[in-house]
Amino acid sequence: MVIVESIEQWGYAAILIGMALESACIPVPSEIIFGFAGYMVYLGKLDFMTAVLAGVAGGLIGSVMAYSAGFFGGQPFISAYGKYLLLSQEHVKFAQKWFDRYGIRAVFFSRLLPVVRTFISLPAGFAKVNFHQFVIYTVLGSIPWTVALLYAGQLLGEKWQLINTIGHKAGILVIVFLVGIALYFYWRRQGQTSS
Repeated sequence: MVIVESIEQWGYAAILIGMALESACIPVPSEIIFGFAGYMVYLGKLDFMTAVLAGVAGGLIGSVMAYSAGFFGGQPFISAYGKYLLLSQEHVKFAQKWFDRYGIRAVFFSRLLPVVRTFISLPAGFAKVNFHQFVIYTVLGSIPWTVALLYAGQLLGEKWQLINTIGHKAGILVIVFLVGIALYFYWRRQGQTSS
């Protein structure tokens, strides 16, 4: 598998490039990137935090590329040339519906959702949202996904490929994990204020 071989050979650079491609609307599965990178952390060949930084940075680079295509080219450009860039019009429309419904907040929340995660930057560019806000929401939304999948790959060790078997359902697991953490801190805070 090209992704696995690239990460074995190039480490953090391969993580960065792989996530840049995925976030630029090219179908590269982040589950495999982070699952295997987590396994490399498990083996002691990669550092967890550096892998997180590489993943988030790559995601941001790709997202900015997609945002720029939407911003400067607009929907007519994507409709006309998207097929040459391997863009699915259905996926773009799906991401557009999310953006139309939630606005710039969708840039944050969609990073945890299958399909829309990859394409949300395009409608943000179409709408010409504030670039600095776009960058902040992109980074903040990318961190939980990156950390959770890397950690899962590290925990699974030799069985890291289970993440790929789960596939898009991994997004649901990450959301459940984050909700669990939020509830834990909420209950903990409630316990401190009542005492």
